[in-house]
Amino acid sequence: MPKVQFIDPQDVRKAGEVTFSPIPVNQYNKSIEEEKANFSKEDFIRIYHDMVVIREFETMLNEIKIKSEYNGVAYNHPGPAHLSIGQEAAAVGMAYTLGVEDFIFGSHRSHGEILAKGLSAIHKLSDEQLTEVMENHFDGKTFAPVKANFKGTTKELAIRFLIYGTLAEIFARETGFNRGLGGSMHAFFTPFGVYPNNAIVGGSGDIAVGAALFKKVNRKDGIVVANIGDASMACGPVWEGLTFATMDQFNQLWEGDMKGGLPLIINIMNNQYGMGGQTCGETAGYKVAARIGAGLNADQLHAERVDGYNPLAVIDAYRRKREILKEKRGPVLLDVLTYRFSGHSPSDASSYRSKEEIEAWQAVDSIIWFGKQLMDAGIATQEELTSIHSNNTDLITWGLKLAIDDSVSPLMDLGKHPELIGEMMFSDSPVDSMEAGREPEVNHPMEENPRVKQMKTKERFAFDKDGKPFSKIKQYGLRDGLFEAIVDRFYKDPTLIAYGEENRDWGGAFAVYRGLTEALPYHRLFNSPISEASIVGTAIGYAMCGGRVIPEIMYCDFLGRAGDEVFNQLPKWQAMSGNVIKMPVVLRVSVGSKYGAQHSQDWTALPAHIPGLKVVFPATPYDAKGLMNSALQGTDPVIFFESQRIYDIGEQFHEGGVPEGYYEIPFGEPDVKREGKDVTILSIGATLYRVLEAADQLQEKYGMSAEVIDARSLVPFNYEPVIESLKKTGRIVIAGDATARGSFMKEMASTITELAFDELDAPPVVVGSRNWITPAYELEDAFFPQADWIIDAIHEKIVPLKGHVVKSNFTGAEQIRRNKLGV
Repeated sequence: MPKVQFIDPQDVRKAGEVTFSPIPVNQYNKSIEEEKANFSKEDFIRIYHDMVVIREFETMLNEIKIKSEYNGVAYNHPGPAHLSIGQEAAAVGMAYTLGVEDFIFGSHRSHGEILAKGLSAIHKLSDEQLTEVMENHFDGKTFAPVKANFKGTTKELAIRFLIYGTLAEIFARETGFNRGLGGSMHAFFTPFGVYPNNAIVGGSGDIAVGAALFKKVNRKDGIVVANIGDASMACGPVWEGLTFATMDQFNQLWEGDMKGGLPLIINIMNNQYGMGGQTCGETAGYKVAARIGAGLNADQLHAERVDGYNPLAVIDAYRRKREILKEKRGPVLLDVLTYRFSGHSPSDASSYRSKEEIEAWQAVDSIIWFGKQLMDAGIATQEELTSIHSNNTDLITWGLKLAIDDSVSPLMDLGKHPELIGEMMFSDSPVDSMEAGREPEVNHPMEENPRVKQMKTKERFAFDKDGKPFSKIKQYGLRDGLFEAIVDRFYKDPTLIAYGEENRDWGGAFAVYRGLTEALPYHRLFNSPISEASIVGTAIGYAMCGGRVIPEIMYCDFLGRAGDEVFNQLPKWQAMSGNVIKMPVVLRVSVGSKYGAQHSQDWTALPAHIPGLKVVFPATPYDAKGLMNSALQGTDPVIFFESQRIYDIGEQFHEGGVPEGYYEIPFGEPDVKREGKDVTILSIGATLYRVLEAADQLQEKYGMSAEVIDARSLVPFNYEPVIESLKKTGRIVIAGDATARGSFMKEMASTITELAFDELDAPPVVVGSRNWITPAYELEDAFFPQADWIIDAIHEKIVPLKGHVVKSNFTGAEQIRRNKLGV
């Protein structure tokens, strides 16, 4: 535990200096003759062959984009094509030593990496293994057009499968590797160890770290390679991922065989441009990207620049760096120097660079150079090399024709099956354990845990038989419900890990994890850097590789620090994979108060707006435990909101209190917390308790019976119970702590109006927080909805209440005034 890491002022205050070791730059200098000891003729030819395959594939896409024709085959491809023509040696060198147990992640310019890794996998797998992969992927749907009328070897067939599956995916065909839902910038094929390529610059920077974490924690073979561009080194997720990957705790606090660094190579495909910006000399200051390693750990990430125009230099680097990873001294950073002849995309005229520069790089084209080296060394003849080019032109032409043939490679028919994409959004597949049969690593039996023992003594219902509330210390609170669900899953699922800021030694920022520190070894519960992007990004990588994970964002307001990960990565990979990938991530997010404008906001509307995320917000201990059990039983991404205001609150509604045993509450089902007949009040989150105060006052002062419904979930949400309530009451108020403008409450009001127009006696009324900054605690009552606001809203917008004196203003004139001012 960190408290054993004594920080001695006498030591840290000493004078000294930080020194750095030299970072090698282009040190490889072996000749082909010298390398004959390490490569056979077949190896040399294969390297050349794989480079040519990639070049011809990318050339075809380029011509399709700019000419709408390749080798006599006409086709108009309206989608993107970010090409890597010129980078073939770097891709083939990267993939050459990798097996299917090694995973690569990439950027939007990753066709070459996909093909290189796929070709490497095909070479290493047996015919039986290849046949099984091809026949099993989507039940052979991708394989069927490829094998038709084919006569040749299994490996030749597998190469065709790779070309076709990738190209069909790029052209959005349902026979593509991901049913056409990923497309050009997101194509991947996990059976060959090719994991998602990312359209967001630097998007793989932290996700790949999570994949390496999965391999380490779950003792899986292989390494992880993050292929990212040089320009992505300016991106926050990359830096945060690197910070996470180089945490000292891996070496200083993790124990036994968990001790040691991550099996990760950060592979910078350094083509020296980011769109139209030149990194060296213009948009970056590092000059040599490998320099970055010096700033991250004492090993300087074992950083090195490699000549990526020589495939043998890259292979040599990978062989050496893999030994470092085998010794658990990772991660490693490689700056692989390369160049793209093509623009950022076919529409890019490369006006930002000179014709002379492009021609200078074309003059040292790696394919031409390497071919000449092979001929000079007597390894290949000109005729052999020419034959490789000719055969690959035929191969790519065949692949293009097949991929654009609507009869065998159809687009997904959304006319005939309009819900196909919707069916991909969630897996809705419950799983007890992501790896059945393996015992979870724990420090003691659950029944011996001090917190578990303590909860046996707690009262699981808030009131005694006389209706008197038990003391706070005796009550089983909402945080206890969360703990009970989470600790149960830790003892069921060996892949489950949890991390975030202050997760381990504090027991979590709000004590939900108190007791887990004693129960779990360090590698299952640990503190992360204060870097929300990497907290969520690494969780994504961990989950997509087969693990279950609970990352935590300490305050809802910090979701913006992980914006790309929460809104652009977490929700989309299941659907973009064609449901090949599952995403069992439960992101815990606490909604605060007391801490002002940057720590006390309810941002539930943000994830609820994004397709692909499930969003829940329990307000009672019973619901918290049941919903957390459901979240941890599923394989979909869940944003799990928790209010800091009510962590201590006891169970007031469920008869008999919170059960000790396991139970689930299905997502999307609102719960009637109090029955009534005159008005419906639909509540989100902790506002439930103010709503109940309002309901009490309505009954006592005005004889109005309010039916109180707790939403519990935002996505999914079943409106049927709300409509049934409206059939009785005809009136509805929707209340929550989010600022009213743009809130999910407004979405609910709109939907209810559409679905229950005939049942409504008045339009739905929304009572949210003011459209202000959140003020200090002492002023919060003027900001967050209060019971009297709800009553005022009913009086002014729904039905006059006899004798009521308005304290706040919900008139139409006031709404117009506030909107004019934007407040």
